[in-house]
Amino acid sequence: MSEQFLAADISVLVSQLRLDEKISLLAGPNWWNTTAVERLKIPAVRMSDGPNGIRGSSHFLPTPAQCLPCATLLAATFDEQLVREVGEFLADEAKIKSSVIILAPTCNIQRSPLGGRAFESFSEDPHLSGILAAAYVTGLQSKGVAATIKHFVANDQEHERTAADSVMSDRALREIYLYPFMLAQKLARPWAYMTSYGRIGGIHCSENPDLLQYILRDEWHFDGIVMSDWHGTYGTSEALNAGLDLEMPGPPRWRTPNLIYHSLSSQKLRIPTLDARVFTLLTFVQKLARQNPSVVFGDGIERSQDSPARRAFARRVAAAGIVLLKNDRAVLPLAPEHAKRIAIIGPNVRARIISGGGSAALKSTYVITPWEGIVAAAPEGVEMRYTVGCYAHKYLPTLENNLTTPDGQPGWLCTFYSHDAESNPDQAMAEFVVVDTRIKLNDFLPAGLTPTWTIKLKGILRRATFFYGQGTIEEKAVIDVIAGKSLEISVEYTNTDPPEIGPGAERDFGQPALMRGVRLGGAEKIDPRKAIQDAVNLASESDAVVIVGGLTPEWESEGFDRPSLGLPGLQDELIACVAEANEQTVVVLQAGSAIAMPWVDRVAGIVQAWYQGNEAGNALADVLFGAVNPSGRLPLTFPVRVEDIPAFPNLRCENGQIHYREDLFVGYKHYQARGIRPLFPFGHGLSFTSFAFSDLQISEPSTYDAALIIDVSVTVTNTGAVHGSEVVQLYVAYPDSVGVTTPRLQLRGFLKVHNLAPRERATASIHLDRYALSFWDAPCARWAASAGTYGVFVGPSSADLPLEGRVELKHGFVWNGV
Repeated sequence: MSEQFLAADISVLVSQLRLDEKISLLAGPNWWNTTAVERLKIPAVRMSDGPNGIRGSSHFLPTPAQCLPCATLLAATFDEQLVREVGEFLADEAKIKSSVIILAPTCNIQRSPLGGRAFESFSEDPHLSGILAAAYVTGLQSKGVAATIKHFVANDQEHERTAADSVMSDRALREIYLYPFMLAQKLARPWAYMTSYGRIGGIHCSENPDLLQYILRDEWHFDGIVMSDWHGTYGTSEALNAGLDLEMPGPPRWRTPNLIYHSLSSQKLRIPTLDARVFTLLTFVQKLARQNPSVVFGDGIERSQDSPARRAFARRVAAAGIVLLKNDRAVLPLAPEHAKRIAIIGPNVRARIISGGGSAALKSTYVITPWEGIVAAAPEGVEMRYTVGCYAHKYLPTLENNLTTPDGQPGWLCTFYSHDAESNPDQAMAEFVVVDTRIKLNDFLPAGLTPTWTIKLKGILRRATFFYGQGTIEEKAVIDVIAGKSLEISVEYTNTDPPEIGPGAERDFGQPALMRGVRLGGAEKIDPRKAIQDAVNLASESDAVVIVGGLTPEWESEGFDRPSLGLPGLQDELIACVAEANEQTVVVLQAGSAIAMPWVDRVAGIVQAWYQGNEAGNALADVLFGAVNPSGRLPLTFPVRVEDIPAFPNLRCENGQIHYREDLFVGYKHYQARGIRPLFPFGHGLSFTSFAFSDLQISEPSTYDAALIIDVSVTVTNTGAVHGSEVVQLYVAYPDSVGVTTPRLQLRGFLKVHNLAPRERATASIHLDRYALSFWDAPCARWAASAGTYGVFVGPSSADLPLEGRVELKHGFVWNGV
């Protein structure tokens, strides 16, 4: 079977397909696969969610996987080579899951930190986002696994995401939102694109010919496939004519024989268009099969892998993106001579917070919690003591780590029942042990069930968000449990539809009705005031305090946006009270984006840890105790308050539109233009050592046309006492002669200088090309670089640029494409 397809001429193969077979190829048959055509030996290929791990093809019974850090942490490394290695790592992970397509990377712009999927995107800056997306894609595809770069384009919020029309200027579309995709296309050539749910210019992206044909294929010369986001196809002929090759997931809603036949008979769709989509799809499948024959034609079994080397890599990546935001009185690293008794406090200390929620979440092979990592790394003679301080969960924490089946296996027993004529549970049809108390049934049901069915879940409790934001209000109860005594838990769920929504009630139409499941959670009941007082008492008896808090996948997730910048629960009060009791207080924040910090001036240290994956606790401990000198830098600006967010107040969809009135002034560009002081600026990050920048050298332009190259170099010296790594950031200021409004400074280059010893120096070289000096000339629909003198500013952050130079462009030029 494999040899025949691998050697096939795709044009001939298309001519041999029956019309019904062509139609079947243009939509998935299920949640994760393309369609096979056995008659012509055409295989199916499997895909899996990313971007921080490879979940595999089941939400219900997931195969455990390595969880790497979220994209904001990857961007915080400012390390192109490391992100490429992440792509290579995930390619290996994909293949053992029998997948050859990864639905990643996400390179949408972090327009607002309140966006539910902000943690999935790299940055607020299009250059940083594009360069790192290209590195990620290159790593994946160097091992034969297709990247599916997403979401094309402007999937920057979750509110009414399937309906919202992103209303923006042509310059904002080109210079901000399409820009990272353009860079990735130029540098890495992704094999697949996924369309955004929403609209541009009033037309859904999945059926927008300006995006899919004129820009992506004609202008950028993309030759791979374009697939919809899941249930992000909204019509038949419109999407096919625009260039959408694959409707996902299956079974299809729009690419059914009846609908396609009707479109053909009415000539809303023509056979040559259908054949073009089939040709592109089969070319893509053949490429993947040729590069991965043992996977595509393999046994289809999903596996997990774990090794000391893979753990060490995940730990290195997780530590590399940690950002030290504040370090008064050199409170970090924690040293035994100054901190013999350390209080570890907070809702996330013993929690398994490794990722944001939604499609990025996965079942991990293992998790090192902050408590486990800190205790394991603590120097000899240092006493560690813990108290929770407060809770911060949105829903009660899941209980899989405390449940066993009736016969003693980890997890709980899930039995599916068909219904009798009266719709009562009747016959047991299938039984599974599920090691998760979030039961997700969107992509799996056993065979033989009646239209309505029931699941019964049973487990023994030992005392020792809903999927994409969907679910009913959580029902809570308080029960007494006795230490050492087991408690039987039984949950019954039937798949009946909810009652009709009455007049005037709000209903979210943005998610498909296929997301079914049930969730069980629980936690020890605490007195909130006593918990904070216990934390204060412990802090007052300690030499130093580490508070580990932040957000969770219930607060940052696909399907909904964050309600505010504030920390949930009583965390702000806890931090303020503990800092009052102990001036050596360090706050560690697990969160995928910015949060408000009303206590910022009261604490000695602040560590932005992001979502770090499996190795969260170990990587955090490496920084806290100095085994790793932090070198992460902020890939987004942290605002003081929600009103300072550039997109404010346009944070929600209004009458079907989301207005991008900040235009080009996203992130640090807004703060600089309006003189607003942020909480922490873009590019900021401290080290346990210090660095000096000197000797800025800027070459003359190599030419005055689209082949332009400018070489910039700078010397970086470690002026401190320990080894460390520094990020060189280069910003360009456009001359007034450009004639259009531009941000004062724009990041146009960066480089990480690794592991300099004390007094060691290194030369960092950055190459600028035509992208660095160009803007989108909207009336002429092209890129333009104007003659004039451009400023070049170099330093360690957008707010600290000690070196300044100039480059003169004697003649302007225009260009198109990539």
